[in-house]
Amino acid sequence: MEIHYFDELASTQLYLIEAIKNNTLQAPIAVVAKSQPKGIGSRNNSWIAKKGDLTFSFAIAKEALPKDLPMSSASIYFGFLVKEVLQKYDKNIFLKWPNDIYRIDKKIGGVVTYFTKGTFIVGVGLNLIRRNDEFGFIELQDAHKLILEQYFLLLKKAPLWQEIFNKFRVEFRNSFNFSVHTKKGIIKLHDTTLCEDGSLLIDNERIYSLR
Repeated sequence: MEIHYFDELASTQLYLIEAIKNNTLQAPIAVVAKSQPKGIGSRNNSWIAKKGDLTFSFAIAKEALPKDLPMSSASIYFGFLVKEVLQKYDKNIFLKWPNDIYRIDKKIGGVVTYFTKGTFIVGVGLNLIRRNDEFGFIELQDAHKLILEQYFLLLKKAPLWQEIFNKFRVEFRNSFNFSVHTKKGIIKLHDTTLCEDGSLLIDNERIYSLR
């Protein structure tokens, strides 16, 4: 994975989306910014990072990923790989459906996925610095390059969706105390059923994540 480093980008993901659309950059490629004042969070919310946090985005061709990966569950796949790396350092890390990285009961990061021109463009934000708000953090300062190296190595191995899903299904109970925003409103994850394709079954209706 070729990696470009910047002191500041408004949003690593928006930068990469524009570059892929304009053919100025091609997958596989990643961009990392020390400062990202206009990061993208879930449901078009902003993601505010502090100096020392890890903010990066990467582009990877769909054909480089497992053939059994449901497109609607790509954020689960990419997010779970982030969790796999971080869990080596802190056993309290888990992925809350569909794209939030949690430590115990606080969100410490997330994954947002965009698809264009046969390419997934994935934005990742991780809190590595202690905060004074409702968010948590994982204390891994000065570990940016190590995290990136381990993550992209794991991504290159392209584990099958079924392999990732089997692990995620076991850990899904960690999400039972939390809720998720859907078109039906806020739903408690304890009241849902996780389906094989990564969707949730709520009142006999499947809810898919396209984040």
